[in-house]
Amino acid sequence: MNSIEITLQALDAAERAIPSGQPVYMLNLLRYRAQARYEDGFDAAPCSGREAFHERYRPAFRRLAAGKPIAPMFSGPILASLVGSPSERWDEAALNEYGDFATFRSIVDTETYRREVAPHRHAALEDFRLFALAKAM
Repeated sequence: MNSIEITLQALDAAERAIPSGQPVYMLNLLRYRAQARYEDGFDAAPCSGREAFHERYRPAFRRLAAGKPIAPMFSGPILASLVGSPSERWDEAALNEYGDFATFRSIVDTETYRREVAPHRHAALEDFRLFALAKAM
């Protein structure tokens, strides 16, 4: 089983590695579950992983991030893998620009995110990668 959790340890390590006050680009690689899997007790109608991500996670994330310096740069399906493990499969990629890493952390490192937003991501995704990037050009 692959971990899709954004941990406190990962946030702390990223915060130490990423220069403060500079834009950061978050690259998401997404593999959806055929059917979303919510934890027992979370009230959500059945749907596909893709639906849980696009129709539940993204709107919830946007509500929580309203007014913060965030710009979606790209989101779309992965059409082919030219280099990489033949067993590695991703459905979509997304790239978002944040004013700085502190902005990203101020969203995902909250109780509201853990309670109202993350359950949709957890239910939606079979696998997930998240990379913090700096613009070098």
